[in-house]
Amino acid sequence: MAVFLLAMQSQGGIPNVEIREGIKNFADAKWESLTDRQKAYAKKAWGVITYKWRWQIAMNIPYLVILLLDRTVPAVHQFDMALLATITSKLPIPDFLSSWIGG
Repeated sequence: MAVFLLAMQSQGGIPNVEIREGIKNFADAKWESLTDRQKAYAKKAWGVITYKWRWQIAMNIPYLVILLLDRTVPAVHQFDMALLATITSKLPIPDFLSSWIGG
């Protein structure tokens, strides 16, 4: 333990390579200790999780595109503000509330 602390003090922190290698070795050892049935269940569970992640990413891509266009193309932001002004001018919203949303 003292050697570890001295290594941290001399290098300014734990080397990332050693951490990654330790985690990889730990995960490999745990994976190898599983039975074939447990491995099959783990693969199915991982497939479900990654499937949902893929769907989440796919559903958020349009919003990412809008965000990127909003930052790179000023006309998009001007259109949004004009649309917001048009909508808020036609809604029966009290003045103090419309001031909060930019109307």
